[in-house]
Amino acid sequence: MSDGRRLDREIARLAIPALGALAADPLVSLVDTAWVGRLGADALATLGIATTVLISFFFIFNFLAYGATPLIGAALGRDEPDVAARVGGAAAAMASIAGISSLVAALVFAPVLVRIMGADASIAADTVTYLRIRSLALPAVLLITVGHGVFRGHQDTRTPFIVTAGFNAINLVLDPLLIFTFGLGINGAAIASVIAQWAGVIWFIVIVRRPANRERLVMLHGLTWSGMRPLMGASAALVIRTGSLLAVFAVATAVASRISNVAIGAHQVASQLWLFLALVVDALAIAGQSMIGPRISSGRSDRARRVANRLLQLGLAVGIALAIVMAAMSSVLPHVFTDDEAVLRAVDSVFWFVVAMQPINALVFVWDGIGVGASAFRFLAGSMLAAAVATIALLLAVLPTGGGLVMVWWALTLLMMLRLGALTWWHFKGPLSAAAVAMAQPTSS
Repeated sequence: MSDGRRLDREIARLAIPALGALAADPLVSLVDTAWVGRLGADALATLGIATTVLISFFFIFNFLAYGATPLIGAALGRDEPDVAARVGGAAAAMASIAGISSLVAALVFAPVLVRIMGADASIAADTVTYLRIRSLALPAVLLITVGHGVFRGHQDTRTPFIVTAGFNAINLVLDPLLIFTFGLGINGAAIASVIAQWAGVIWFIVIVRRPANRERLVMLHGLTWSGMRPLMGASAALVIRTGSLLAVFAVATAVASRISNVAIGAHQVASQLWLFLALVVDALAIAGQSMIGPRISSGRSDRARRVANRLLQLGLAVGIALAIVMAAMSSVLPHVFTDDEAVLRAVDSVFWFVVAMQPINALVFVWDGIGVGASAFRFLAGSMLAAAVATIALLLAVLPTGGGLVMVWWALTLLMMLRLGALTWWHFKGPLSAAAVAMAQPTSS
């Protein structure tokens, strides 16, 4: 078998199950959006605002997975399984603390958060209630995130896929039952999500505690500050990176909510589609996170570059394919999420942004995964922060200039173009550039 085919098989072994897990995970929000959309524009606006707040809590802590995966992979590449298990333990401990803290913050500050997001008075109370119910799953969500990161570090993306598909199936069944059959409305969707996500974390714990896995994946005893320091160092940069991205989406949602309830409803539909497709492409980024680190730590940076180049080729192909599929379904997809005519017209005004951004998104997300795998945390943080500042400046001009929802999506397009430019520079000038790899190789090679 040629090296190229062997590489493709390794990528497929990691990316295909990761694709299932990543595609299944946002289905919690997509399924909620589809069912809640049947309750009207106000319910959809409530969901849009609350979902943005909850995503902020989730993504600000996704360093728990993004930091753990390359550190575990690098430790295994150095043949240090105990170090890898302690990274998993440190991530689980941090997730527990962060999850409980986030839950308390969401319960206490829900009215303030909803007001900051610009919720209309007609939906503010319902949004606070929904947010408080959904926040009960925050510790579970963060522990599930750690589960993904630990298994990816061990180059196992199949187990997270099975668990994620399982708890999404629970959500799929409970949503219509609680929303319509039991008459709980939008709060039924929140309860269904909480039950499903806690079922997922219990499932992960059962797998980790099996005799064959005990002490291999997550080691909680013997944790020290020095042992946690590498994860903490990665965490600081990743928090800046993720926080910058979240700030952009939070400002975008706040601006859309101040335009009208119809605008925020349409933004919820478009942004959920955008995020769903972005995470589908992120399957290749997960493969990059898992494959790049061990190759670099074992001195095979030339192979790391070959992996990166192949992932980018595959990512661009997937992005173009997604754009074609989305374009073909332009008259169908919005109707899956709402039957409100005003919201549908607003979705139509921004739907083609979602389509056109797919190839750009694909390259950005794959490159981002490659950067995480190479532990280029500081560069990712700095470039994301710069892009976010420029994007937020444009978003803040939407309301004064009357730019409307279309201008909001032009700003999101600017964000992705700036990130693409920065990551392109890093690829050709950074540690995985042809020149850097050549200098790193032994002279005998």
